Amino acid sequence: MAAAATATLALGLRSKPLSLSFPSPNKILRRPHLLRLFSSSQTLNLTLDRDDLDLTYGPSLVKGREPPRERAEPLDLIDRDGFARVFDVAALRVPAEDCAALEGRLRGHLLNWPRVRNVARVPGDDVDPEMERILSVRNTGGGDSLSRRMYGRADGDGEESLSPVLYREKLVKSFNSRGFLKFRNLAKISRPKKKRERKEREGNERGGKRGFAVVEVVGDGEEMDDDEDLKGLLGDDFRVGCWRGPTRLLLLDERYARRGVEELPEAVKALLKGGTSESNPSNSTLVQCQLTLYYNYWQMNEILEALLPNGMTIPSSFEVVGHIAHLNLGEEHQPYKKLIGQVVLDKNKPKIQTVVNKIDSIRNDYRTMELEVLAGNHSLVTVVIENGIRFHVDLANVYWNSRLATERQRLISSFSIDDVICDVFSGVGPLAISAAKKVKHVYANDLNPNAVEYLEGNSVSNRLDRKIEVFNMDGRRFIDAMFSSPRPHSITQVVMNLPNDAVEFLDAFRGVLKKKHMAKGSRLPKIHVYGFSKSKNPEFDFHERIRTVLCESMVDVEMHRVRLVAPGKWMLCGSFVLPESVAFVKRT
Repeated sequence: MAAAATATLALGLRSKPLSLSFPSPNKILRRPHLLRLFSSSQTLNLTLDRDDLDLTYGPSLVKGREPPRERAEPLDLIDRDGFARVFDVAALRVPAEDCAALEGRLRGHLLNWPRVRNVARVPGDDVDPEMERILSVRNTGGGDSLSRRMYGRADGDGEESLSPVLYREKLVKSFNSRGFLKFRNLAKISRPKKKRERKEREGNERGGKRGFAVVEVVGDGEEMDDDEDLKGLLGDDFRVGCWRGPTRLLLLDERYARRGVEELPEAVKALLKGGTSESNPSNSTLVQCQLTLYYNYWQMNEILEALLPNGMTIPSSFEVVGHIAHLNLGEEHQPYKKLIGQVVLDKNKPKIQTVVNKIDSIRNDYRTMELEVLAGNHSLVTVVIENGIRFHVDLANVYWNSRLATERQRLISSFSIDDVICDVFSGVGPLAISAAKKVKHVYANDLNPNAVEYLEGNSVSNRLDRKIEVFNMDGRRFIDAMFSSPRPHSITQVVMNLPNDAVEFLDAFRGVLKKKHMAKGSRLPKIHVYGFSKSKNPEFDFHERIRTVLCESMVDVEMHRVRLVAPGKWMLCGSFVLPESVAFVKRT
């Protein structure tokens, strides 16, 4: 049966099956809470007719039909006009002043598509104030009615225009902080235009081929015989018909497209027959419309799914560094990399201006990546704002990872205001500069001279250069220099964020305090070292590597999983206090 489905519910306490009747399959699939009424210990078997299922509720590139257009060679990689789709929808044409009340009254029966408003304007329907006098004269006895519908009053309802003397006296009494906005002659030039221009620009972007949705009426009832002269005066798009004043379209749900009045829900039929109240007869009309969705409406994954071959993995995530989108495409995506880059750029403007792809993995000592520009401008110098701090970054010459922002914040929150930080592999300073706002002092180092240059510039631009000392040397030399030579601030925290090789640098701490006259039992620094692990037990594997390099078995390491960088590959952070047996050991 099309209207209902038969389900057999097998309960553990019943020996006989219990037959229940459920609503239509569409209602069950659209309301998952109906299925959650049954516990996990119960078995639900549904027998559904395939014709009754409508799994593509909402707009899709498969459901819609292409509008007629002239075929031409696309000037760009993507034929954007080819993604326009037309959908048939029914709508109620109602007076503009009743639209808000009727929208709430018909809640549940209106179109519920993402990013598509269920209230639309009729092209050419709004009456220009300059044409109001023409329509008032033409409709004898109806000019006051039109004015009251549009503005709430007619010519004889409000007060007459004041003489210049009385008008000036009224302005003096009512002058306030709004300034010249109340002056009759200066209102237009004194009113701020930015807000209005922004609204007009947003309105233009929402409609037309530059926007994403356009509603057109294809069946609008009968037209009055004496409106031909107005069409010649106001244009072919203007249709007065039985309406006097602006109207709106309430778009009904897609299920009611191409249906008659008798097939509509009771709430809609009651509105068409009875009006909004007993004293106000029905001013609503059922019309058929065409909703056109353009390229800008569809999401990035929908566009890529239509462009890429069947079965290919759709790239769905990327790293954002300032105005740059950083992709990491696989081998199967290489023939379509320019196409993917253009779609990513189109769907993330204006925030994204450049799309790049990493060609090869990081293999040099400076941790720089070899990148290729797929779309947009070729500038790889950008500004990143993290935790309220501005960082200037050149992705072609320095390393940056926005996905570690949460980890950096976690580490900084564990520091105190009396801590002194030693950042062995600081890069452009995302951790060092952010920590400098909280701790007493920071020693920052990096082997890459370009990163050191940006580190110095970022510390100065954020007015933290007095709390940061910058070094450009190898990691082992830097560790030895920080602990062997006297410093005005004793180091309490050491950060080693170089996941590929940071563990190998831990041997620099063996005997690092032997030359320094420091009594045993003094506060030793806490070390935070990062690394990768592909083991089934990554914590145990990383812990054993730390013990091996330090040559110390009694090391209590606190492990933290940072993120899963690849299937089966974890990035971890190991935190431990430097053991005395390691710090004061005799170096060999």
